[in-house]
Amino acid sequence: MGPDGRGAADANASGPAAPVAVIGAGPYGLSVAAHLRAAGAAVRVFGVVMGSWRHDMASGMFLKSTPDAVDLSAPVPGAELADFVRSEGLQELTELTPIPCTLFVRYGLWFQERHVGPVEETRVASVTQAGSGFTVRLEDGEEFTASAVVVASGLTGLAQVPQNLAHLAPEGPAADALLSHTSQHADLSVYADKRVAVIGGGQSALESAALMQESGADVDVLVRAEQVIFGDRPELTRSRWQRMRAPSSPLGPSWALAGVCRYPDLVRRLPHATRGYVMRRLLGPSGGWWLRERVDGVVRIHTGREVAHAEAGPDGIRLRLKGPGAGPSELTVDHVLAATGYRLDIDATHFLAPELRAALVRVPGARGPRLSSAFESSIPGLYFTGNLAAPAFGPMMRFVVGTRFAASKIAPAAAARARRHSAAT
Repeated sequence: MGPDGRGAADANASGPAAPVAVIGAGPYGLSVAAHLRAAGAAVRVFGVVMGSWRHDMASGMFLKSTPDAVDLSAPVPGAELADFVRSEGLQELTELTPIPCTLFVRYGLWFQERHVGPVEETRVASVTQAGSGFTVRLEDGEEFTASAVVVASGLTGLAQVPQNLAHLAPEGPAADALLSHTSQHADLSVYADKRVAVIGGGQSALESAALMQESGADVDVLVRAEQVIFGDRPELTRSRWQRMRAPSSPLGPSWALAGVCRYPDLVRRLPHATRGYVMRRLLGPSGGWWLRERVDGVVRIHTGREVAHAEAGPDGIRLRLKGPGAGPSELTVDHVLAATGYRLDIDATHFLAPELRAALVRVPGARGPRLSSAFESSIPGLYFTGNLAAPAFGPMMRFVVGTRFAASKIAPAAAARARRHSAAT
């Protein structure tokens, strides 16, 4: 590593060695790049640094995760959130400190400057296979050969909207349409004085509802489940009995969560049906503990209710509801906000050539790629990390806490591949 914390290969990214291309500059992309550069690999990183966190999170939002679960990963000391907080002279964070998204973005930018180096904001237009490597074409027309490609594109393009609502926005969900997705908003105050129905019962639904209500909107939240779940307030000191009964983990106290966090490669080896069960049952929709007082008894929440039919008319959007809950049978609103999560589907990675996507072996019963212990797909040299790796490695990959495990596996394998590619060419 150089004195500024960057890998020695920074200057080689445009040299004779074919670089590793990292697509995505969020927590996973930055972490993999930091490990690659420390390993001496030539690397080019594409994306807007912390782009989704900067542009797709509504102003005023906080992280659901606690401080010990949001560290980015570099193979040297001094790269954690606590190090950034100390360097900025900020107050120390504890498990009882909700972390503003704006603070997390600042941390990501700080991490990039010290441990990653240059990031290119040019969008990757296409990736095709070329011999033992790949041809990467950028939006500006540049083409280059990459020895390996790491897909760390986060949740871009994966937003999921219920089919029975999609007709409200024929051109696709958008902030200025009748229907939008929570990932499409940087400012929810634009709905002040509007009637809004929020669909969903997880963190994004509940926090969006709180922000809109606090901005003067008239909000109804429709939750298919029979109850809304909030996390428990963390206990800074836990007895030995409490720790035995529910071991601590970055994602919360429980034996199951501790297991998926400590042994993600064992999760990968589980039978497909068992791993699918783990993905469905662990870490379902819930709100952060600190969000309860802003929502519970403040925002109208209708549990056991979902949309059966939606129709736009001159007086607004009429929603006919169904379900066992005791809520209304109809609502009329000005806007529908879908907080309905994401579909982990590699077909959404449109920058990968169709023939590449078609050739990828997928996790049975899922749309994510089957991956090796080094996160390599069935196409040699093509790696996936972050959310698209969750169907293979389990729910930890849906959270920032998985960056260390993923980067420490991908970087050595991709760097070794880059060396072999260089020797062969």
